[in-house]
Amino acid sequence: MARRSGGRQARHALRAAPLAEDVKPVNPGEAGGNYKPLGDADVAAINDNIFRILEEVGFNQATPHCLETCTAVGAVLGDDGRLRFPRAVVEKALEQAERNLILYGQDPKYDREISGTKVHFATGGAAVMIADSANNAYRESTAKDLYNLSRIVDTCEHIHIFQRMCVLRDIEDNYEMDLNTTYCSVSGTSKHVGASWVDHQHVEKTLKMLHIIAGGEDKWRARPFVSQSNCFVVPPMKFAEEALECLRVAVEGGMPVLLLSAGQAGATTPACLAGAVSQAWAECLGGLVYVNAIKPGAPAILGTWPFVSDLRTGAMSGGSPEQGLISAACAQMGTHFDLPFGTACGMTDTKLPDFQGGAERAHTLMPPALAGANIIYESAGMYASLLGACPESLLMDNDILGATLRAVRGIEVNEDTMGFENLKDVCLSGTGHYLGSDETLKVMQSEYIYPDFGDRTSPTVWEDGGKPVMLELAIAKRDEILSTHFPKHISDEIDTKIREQFPIHLPPDAVGRG
Repeated sequence: MARRSGGRQARHALRAAPLAEDVKPVNPGEAGGNYKPLGDADVAAINDNIFRILEEVGFNQATPHCLETCTAVGAVLGDDGRLRFPRAVVEKALEQAERNLILYGQDPKYDREISGTKVHFATGGAAVMIADSANNAYRESTAKDLYNLSRIVDTCEHIHIFQRMCVLRDIEDNYEMDLNTTYCSVSGTSKHVGASWVDHQHVEKTLKMLHIIAGGEDKWRARPFVSQSNCFVVPPMKFAEEALECLRVAVEGGMPVLLLSAGQAGATTPACLAGAVSQAWAECLGGLVYVNAIKPGAPAILGTWPFVSDLRTGAMSGGSPEQGLISAACAQMGTHFDLPFGTACGMTDTKLPDFQGGAERAHTLMPPALAGANIIYESAGMYASLLGACPESLLMDNDILGATLRAVRGIEVNEDTMGFENLKDVCLSGTGHYLGSDETLKVMQSEYIYPDFGDRTSPTVWEDGGKPVMLELAIAKRDEILSTHFPKHISDEIDTKIREQFPIHLPPDAVGRG
């Protein structure tokens, strides 16, 4: 085998060149499902427990509209005021539910198919503070912060969906806060956006803004690029009345919904993990019955987000190993029901980017990803068990998400990848290594993924380079993005029209206009 001249330079040039989608080592929607924390008998037992909860326990505090629509399809209102769902009613909703759901981006290149065991990563959370690692401090989050977080995610290859990450503490009016949450999110990225609302009338008004951005209500309904994150249930097994009204408006308005059950094991769900999984799925399937009673086949993601408590203190522990395990079990049940599914993992209990944060993010993300969770929310940038959002962490976490997807993709085995002819040539020609072979250059990008911020240099090279610190590099990159990256997928004309009709708090110059 002839040794390639300039092989090192060729490899560097190849590494620097933009990659075509079909040769990237990972792509959105890599198929998981190989990790199964539950045996077949376990899945069957949890399945039966879910139906038993729905049929024998049911929900408290259903709204009049929920009662009317759900009893019309067979749900039963008991003398105790609880709405119960016979198994046949739930199974009918399962038959009607939309599979192969598409979450649309404003830019079609960001459309994501949510089905099977395809894995995607999203942000999420309602942090009330920004974790400012440059100043080793926390401060209240603002509208500008949310816009900045969205802009950073717009540049992160392995964060596929932007769900709002923080609360706008600088806006007191609830309607204006809800409206501006959506505005800041959709202005900063053309990826699919998830948002939430506290009042159904806020949803109605926000939909009018989204119609303007889309170019009309018909175009919005054809490609809805915002979904509603809806905590319609207060665990255990009690409906949140205003959230149900928000859900109704979203479904009627053609907006995909994320049906969220976010109980906490040992506090608002059973402490035993199997019980927590059962309750979360029962609550979400109850929501699915309501959605399909409103509009059969309406786009819905089943969001079983059971969180873990540190039972020594009762505090939430998003970085615990049980968080990854319980989410993987929920993902396995999502595959069992064949429903578009989302869970929450990747938040960490530490306060700022450090060893604990990286370790907790990695070990909670891997199990549900390998189990085939369609969307893993809160996967990047979240600290102090969701109290803080860290902009620069998004950039470092993007590396973790890429590495996780690489594990999900697994190893391809065929005649080419087993490399017998390459091995034979190297061994018999006397070359003795594979560094300059055509095969090595061919697969260095398709088989291997490389971190943007992880340092793989030797100690000598690291020292000669000024001993770079990952967090400092991420902060510098954050500042570069925020000073130069102002997405313009929403035209100045449309933005002006929005500002004429709605109370937008960010001034035009804050979003690179005017």
